[in-house]
Amino acid sequence: LNRGWYVRPTVFADVRNDMTIAREEIFGPVLSILPYEDEEEAIRIANDTPYGLSGYVSSTNLERARRVASRLETGMVHINNASLDALAPFGGYKQSGNGREWGSLGIEEFLETKSIYGYDAAAD
Repeated sequence: LNRGWYVRPTVFADVRNDMTIAREEIFGPVLSILPYEDEEEAIRIANDTPYGLSGYVSSTNLERARRVASRLETGMVHINNASLDALAPFGGYKQSGNGREWGSLGIEEFLETKSIYGYDAAAD
């Protein structure tokens, strides 16, 4: 890795949600730490973005993690190091994508549906 445009893993502390690093999708070895006071503030901060590809919730209380995950405005949420599932839909919310890949919803992206009007209802 002595040639090319590589970035070492980097951690940014004390990030505020009005900073560019917190507002844009960064695809690289970067972690931004945004402090919060309680669960409600954490959810508000997480959802305060025009993007929503994926989120992550870590908790020793699985029910709490699931509750928080259900409120995140992202296409995918990983709880406690859960890995990807190729049978589950992959895709984001907001400006992080349109449509889904993988799973049955991903296959539907390749289908064309047609409605034809003017037929009588089928008789039994």
